[in-house]
Parts: sequence; structure tokens; C-alpha cells
Amino acid sequence: MFTKTGSSFLVQKQYAAAIAQALHIELGETHQATKTLMRWTNANERTVKNWMAGSNGPRGEHLVALVKHSDLALAAFLDMAGRPHALVPSELSKTRQKLQSALEAIDACLSLT
Repeated sequence: MFTKTGSSFLVQKQYAAAIAQALHIELGETHQATKTLMRWTNANERTVKNWMAGSNGPRGEHLVALVKHSDLALAAFLDMAGRPHALVPSELSKTRQKLQSALEAIDACLSLT
């Protein structure tokens, strides 16, 4: 049996930890978070719990399904791939919407005075 050593193992652990952190931030640490991930990815409960614990990271079709639903998991994945800038256009759009809402709130407050 081969043991995992070296940088490949370290990268796998960093990947699993980064995805776990993103999932915890986005979904929390409840049983409902596990159920949500199971629904998003069609993965079994044990697999999802391993992702949440950072023991393993999602692979293949599970990763694709996960990033369809989780912006933070997508951001973590792109950051690990050395492509954090790939999210800039969507982040700018979200920021613009937030700014527009803030400006509307300011205008509403100013019209009351």
C-alpha cells in the first residue's frame, strides 16, 4: 500500500480545508447544512460530513454541483487555482446593486427631511 506524502497530500488537505471553511461560512455547522449540501450535490451524508470536516474535498460532478450553488466554494476553488480575478465581473455587479440600494436608501432619507 502506498502512503500519501509530499506536496500532493498537502495540496489535497489545503483544498479540503478551504472548501470546508467556505461551506461553514456560507451554511453554518448545522444538520440542515448537511441536508442542503446533500440536496445540492446528490452526495450521501457521510461524504458531505467529510467535506464539512475538511477530511476530503468534493471531486468531479460533486464539485461542479457545489459551485453551482455556493459562491464561496467557487471563490475558494478559483483562488486555489490561482484565478481569483475570474470572479471580479460578478462581484462588481453585486457591488453595483448594493451601492444602488444604498443610494436609494439615502435618497429616501433625504426626502424625509
